[in-house]
Amino acid sequence: MRSVQSEIVDTPAGDARITWHPPKKGVAARLVLALGHGAGGGIEARDLQALAAALPALGVTVALVEQPWRVAGKKLAPAPKTLDTGWRTLWPTLAKRGLPVVAGGRSAGARVACRTARELGAHAVLALSFPLHPPGRPEKTRADELLGAGVPTLVVQGGNDPFGKPAEFPDASSESSSGSSSDALSEASSEGGYELLEVPYGDHSFAIPKRATLTQDEALTVLTDGVGKWIRSQSAR
Repeated sequence: MRSVQSEIVDTPAGDARITWHPPKKGVAARLVLALGHGAGGGIEARDLQALAAALPALGVTVALVEQPWRVAGKKLAPAPKTLDTGWRTLWPTLAKRGLPVVAGGRSAGARVACRTARELGAHAVLALSFPLHPPGRPEKTRADELLGAGVPTLVVQGGNDPFGKPAEFPDASSESSSGSSSDALSEASSEGGYELLEVPYGDHSFAIPKRATLTQDEALTVLTDGVGKWIRSQSAR
């Protein structure tokens, strides 16, 4: 049995919360994966929960981070600068176990991880559903945040994400794969300082339409297996 624990951390924007998902007894922790949520939801997101369930078996302590606005029950996220400040304040708590910390998150949380990775000394970045641009406005690109992370980065993107389909990302491409995530990740390009793993048919929340040839569970397996393979390569650095 794994012991899931929550911890409150005071930040300038209010109390934040970290929910720790450590490896079970007998499995040595090799690194910490800190995952922030998006602007439209919390740590209940299907991708965050799937990773928190799957990765501890690989020796990864998954830390699900709730920003102060979410802990306070507010419906709207604050400005990016406030999100970054909260993340910076949380970082010493995330790093206190003396393990390498991979900064990550979904959507807005992925942007925070990219913007702060270099200064905080993140081991790598995991960007889930990176919002490359607002829906329907590809000219409003946020590629500079992704390319400026300055550390090894994996982007996991749904094939039908309106915030940026895989083919829209600069200097990186990934072919769709409804097979194993190992195959999908092996096709990912590392050009531009990051790798990209596509979850076929997925939207911004990695939801899969019923008409797709891939089930929801299979799509999440593509995600967790692909991230697991990448995490193992990062823990070996």
